[in-house]
Amino acid sequence: MSMSVDDITIQYEENGQILVNELDKMVLSRGAWTTILFRYQEWRMEANDYGPDKYCIRRYKKLGDEYRQQSKFTISSADQARKIVDALLTWLPGDDAKT
Repeated sequence: MSMSVDDITIQYEENGQILVNELDKMVLSRGAWTTILFRYQEWRMEANDYGPDKYCIRRYKKLGDEYRQQSKFTISSADQARKIVDALLTWLPGDDAKT
């Protein structure tokens, strides 16, 4: 079975219940090494509902016809996500900057 980058998902279901609900994904790089940013929610049994949005960056390596996860970084909160965005905006030059 051949797998494409677009087939990669973190959605996970058990006994008919979606435990990890993938809301969106953005492929950041393609090739033998692929990087994907996921937005998802986890099922909370005690609340009988999904928790807040979470984010993770995962790296996959293509081995043969399939991609295998090699590493992941979970962004633990919206606050941490904003701090990452702020840091990147500080480091990256603006449109008027010379490269």
